[in-house]
Amino acid sequence: MTMRMPSFQLAALRTLTRHQVVLGILLLATVGIIARAVYLQLINKDFLQDQGNDRYLRTVTIPAHRGMVLDRNGEPLAVSSPVDSVWAVPEVLLENQDRLPLLAQALGMKTGELEQRLSDREGREFFYLRRHLAPDLAQRVLNLQIPGVYSQREYRRYYPTAEITSHLLGFTDIDDVGQEGLELGLNERLQGVPGSKRVIRDRLGHIVEDVEVLRVPEPGKPLTLSIDRRIQYVAYRALKEAVLERQASGASAVVLDVATGEILAMVNQPAGNPNDRRQLNAALLRNRAVTDVFEPGSTMKPFTASLALESGAYKPETPIDTSPGVLQVGRYTVKDVHNYGRIDVTRVISKSSNVGISKIALSMPAQKLWELYHRLGFGALSSLGFAGEQGGVLKPYSTWGSIGHANNAFGYGISVNTLQLAQAYTVLASGGVRRPLSLLRRDKPPEEETRLLSEDTTRKIRAMLELAVSEAGTGAKASVPGYRVAGKTGTVHKIAHGHYSPDRYRSVFAGMVPASRPRLVCVVMIDEPRRGGYYGGVIAAPVFSQIMEGALRILNIPPDAIPTQNLVVATKPEPGAVPSEAGR
Repeated sequence: MTMRMPSFQLAALRTLTRHQVVLGILLLATVGIIARAVYLQLINKDFLQDQGNDRYLRTVTIPAHRGMVLDRNGEPLAVSSPVDSVWAVPEVLLENQDRLPLLAQALGMKTGELEQRLSDREGREFFYLRRHLAPDLAQRVLNLQIPGVYSQREYRRYYPTAEITSHLLGFTDIDDVGQEGLELGLNERLQGVPGSKRVIRDRLGHIVEDVEVLRVPEPGKPLTLSIDRRIQYVAYRALKEAVLERQASGASAVVLDVATGEILAMVNQPAGNPNDRRQLNAALLRNRAVTDVFEPGSTMKPFTASLALESGAYKPETPIDTSPGVLQVGRYTVKDVHNYGRIDVTRVISKSSNVGISKIALSMPAQKLWELYHRLGFGALSSLGFAGEQGGVLKPYSTWGSIGHANNAFGYGISVNTLQLAQAYTVLASGGVRRPLSLLRRDKPPEEETRLLSEDTTRKIRAMLELAVSEAGTGAKASVPGYRVAGKTGTVHKIAHGHYSPDRYRSVFAGMVPASRPRLVCVVMIDEPRRGGYYGGVIAAPVFSQIMEGALRILNIPPDAIPTQNLVVATKPEPGAVPSEAGR
């Protein structure tokens, strides 16, 4: 007889069995979890850590700002201001198209334009929405909390003096890399070295923790120029007024410190504002003082006269017969504006006689004149490294011939830039010594110098140039009240289509102040004046006067003790000699 288990016992057994099964399953699950955890935490730890790092750990750049550019007195000429650039992950942003109108409005864009730009770059993980926003504006964009929109810190170059120093400094691109001028030439020194750090980002790309700094950023080195911002402004204003008044094509001016060779001002016209990227074009930002070369004309005559005095064959009072105002040189003719008759060397300079200076030059070897020009720096680049600088043309003397010899004596057949001509005049101003130029501030005169002319010769030449700026000369409009001025005018026909144009000119003036002990040299070149004349003494000389008057006041240089009229060389013109036309 078979015994059957009571139903209540059978139910209890089934319940116990289920509990055991469940408990067993839970126990096995627990053991599995523990085993998996041990595996993940101990055995496969490195792999998982790498995977986590790949998803959340990022290396980001720490920007380094560009070095400041300062004038000689510590005034800022170029600074880098912090800005923020807004960027996005296009794919993420497109998933939130309902937020695009709000974002577009904040960025100053049209919604359709924003959507199209994102669609074109949908596969990319990084896309700039706007570069170089003011930090507060960028923060307002971020405050919208739109997925896929982020910002990063950058720097933007700002030029407080804008147009006034634009040709000299140049500009940087949107990534703050130098493109023109000093920003390009000294880019390695000015540009900082970015740093880097490791950070943890959340799934939306926000940085939630800085892990470690991998490399500390190195800011760019500051640069103190020789430029005096005050003199730069005076020169810029005077040059701009002249270009507008004379309807000229362009102009340039350079001011040098005679004792140190420092460039105190270098200005050009026309000019553009480097803070406005719409004006960043070559025509507005070309540094004409070094990139544009021209025939210097009569401003070269003092160097020919210097060579004559150095030879011992001539003195300031040596007579030169310029009659009848023309000189036949082979099949060519050299002309004067008037027949000056028999005049001395001093008045050959003050009246700017082409015939007189040609006769002097032709009496000396061409090689000697070429050597002097070469040692003055003509035909060669400066050591300053200006972008686009042109060294001009100084042809070998063996190719000159007689007419080339004569032409070079009064500034034709040779081409120079404004800076070269200014440096050459510092030799006359410094007592015959050529010093290297500098665009960086110097606290004392350079030890390196080369004597090209004797002090006695340059003193006599300065006296001739003082007469040239008196009423008896061509440069009277270059005078500065209270100061003795020495200088020379130049008026040059421009070359067009391979020939000298009859109605296109360059007007030049080169001079120094105070003439008794020169501290400053300035050269002014006006290109193609179209109104009010074209002679250097009419067009360029007044600009020189205006620049020097301001510079002398700024530097607090005392007036000369002896008036100019008391220093006029006491020689009389020959009877019947005609005064020169003012401003030649």
